[in-house]
Amino acid sequence: MIAEGAIRKIIHLDMDAFFASVEQRDLPQYRGKPLVVGGNPEGRGVVASASYEARAFGIRSAMSAAQAKRLCPHAVFVYPRFEAYQEASRAIQSIFKEATDLVEPLSLDEAYLDVTENKWGEPLAGRVAIQIQKKIQAELGLTASAGVSNTLFVAKLASDFKKPRGLTIVKPDEVQDFIGPLPVSRLWGVGPATEKVLHALGLFKISDLRAFPVEALERELGKQGRFLFSLAFGQDRRTVEPGWERKSYGGETTFQRDLIQFPEMEKVLETLAKDLSDSLNADQRKAKTITLKVRYSDFETVTRSQTLPRYVAEFGPIFETAMELLGSKTEAGLRPVRLLGISVSQLLSRNDPEQLCLEFPDQYFR
Repeated sequence: MIAEGAIRKIIHLDMDAFFASVEQRDLPQYRGKPLVVGGNPEGRGVVASASYEARAFGIRSAMSAAQAKRLCPHAVFVYPRFEAYQEASRAIQSIFKEATDLVEPLSLDEAYLDVTENKWGEPLAGRVAIQIQKKIQAELGLTASAGVSNTLFVAKLASDFKKPRGLTIVKPDEVQDFIGPLPVSRLWGVGPATEKVLHALGLFKISDLRAFPVEALERELGKQGRFLFSLAFGQDRRTVEPGWERKSYGGETTFQRDLIQFPEMEKVLETLAKDLSDSLNADQRKAKTITLKVRYSDFETVTRSQTLPRYVAEFGPIFETAMELLGSKTEAGLRPVRLLGISVSQLLSRNDPEQLCLEFPDQYFR
């Protein structure tokens, strides 16, 4: 048990170009080449991951595949193999658990580890990180970057400091000097809208917030203002939560040409619903809220949700609800559609018993 008041030793592990690295590991013909994992560059696909050879040309995740092709015409484009990435992720998580049970996965390719007290009895968190990096490379043929500090916030910033294969250790007395020069956009919770507010106040670097009255920040940003003020000093009370469970599952498809006909959209939703059902069943989860996402040809995007009377993981209820939302709550069929997506949320925890649901005939609600 970790002693109260002990200085936490947090590691943030982030795999290097994860999807692309798995492809280059499994398929030797891709090694050393600019590799892009994602959609069709001749259509409307996006980049899911890019190898470091591709990143040298300016290619980044979430960029359109067409733009990536323009930046590097000789890049190799491949479609994602999510089963391979999930298998690699499970193996990586197993290595994490060899060091500590206090592991909080954030996605397939990154996690927080609290190694204040660890299974290896190693007092130095940096050495724990190095050992994990070596095991990942030796056993899985992949590389990871690590950040080590006394808070989750600083550890995550540190892991991104030297990539790939990096290790950055920020001691408690070095935190403010390390984060001070960074732009305010690196603070947790600062998106484009909040960044615009901070810039309007003359706050561009994290160190700028330290000299700014916290009361003024609260007037502009509410409770978030005080939270950001604390982060600017490197203060972060959050802890690694090993019981973390994802809050939603989802998938979406952007079309090479806009869809007009319902039968075409139905086939897309059928595939998305099947994939979601498979994911839920594989993770032994159930969901209660189904959300449909529609993006029209003019880029207007709408979401429509329906909460079901019971938790489901089956394909049928997910697909049927999505189709009902499409037909009754959107302008699909009247306006061209360039993207469709389905997500499920309000998930039943693995540890919670499913609540009984009494279902009545429709006439009882008339």
